[in-house]
Amino acid sequence: MPIVTILEKLYGSYSSITFEKICSNLIIGLKAQLSFAGTTDRGWIQLDVSGADETAALSLLDCEIGLVPNSLDNFKKFSVMQGKIIFSNTSAKKFYVDLGLHSPNVCDAVVSDKLLHAQLTDGKKIPHNKLVDLFCLYDNFPLQVKIYEDVMVGNETVKAKLSENQLSFFKRCIGSRFDRLIILGSLFSDVERAVKLSRHSRDIIRIESLGMLEHVVLCKLGTDAVGLIPKIGRSLKTAVLVPLSPKKIIETLGSESFDC
Repeated sequence: MPIVTILEKLYGSYSSITFEKICSNLIIGLKAQLSFAGTTDRGWIQLDVSGADETAALSLLDCEIGLVPNSLDNFKKFSVMQGKIIFSNTSAKKFYVDLGLHSPNVCDAVVSDKLLHAQLTDGKKIPHNKLVDLFCLYDNFPLQVKIYEDVMVGNETVKAKLSENQLSFFKRCIGSRFDRLIILGSLFSDVERAVKLSRHSRDIIRIESLGMLEHVVLCKLGTDAVGLIPKIGRSLKTAVLVPLSPKKIIETLGSESFDC
């Protein structure tokens, strides 16, 4: 009965039972059972998986959610890794991405502001806190990075940059000119309910998921994401709601940064 760590964190107002049910629903039809086995020190969810179809269940969990690598062997130069931002407001010149590795020690990916300026702002230097606000790089925002140095045993950090997929995500967001409301710390069903209760469904194209507790509300052209925060947020009291505004980004950086 292996205990695995999935690429989702337990935070906000949700209990372990909620995640156990969600993950169990993913493996319905298989001769396998899973149960919540706790969290790591940083909140990554651990599951105990067993049964005749244990291997298939693990494969399905990896495909649908993602499993945290269980050793440094998976952290190789040029590897593309998924994680979540941490310490977004405590570092002046870099971003830390928690990749979930907790044994034999924690090893975070570090993306320097200098690299983000090269990748996101066409080299234009802006303050760290401005990068956080413009691109919604707050704690728990899912981020995919590419490691560009060898990882050695005992390393607590490894240098990385945004992956091509992650860079494309931001460029698509800006190039579309549609505001997006980023919600961190709510289930998809609760976001749907909050949108309906706000009576602003007509102002929204759709809701997209970045993770179990991280979602993007795609606004219709002309709808201001900032204006939706108090209306949707009143039903999501423990979540973090922040706007991703193409207009604000283009005004700050210029349209040439995104081939708009």
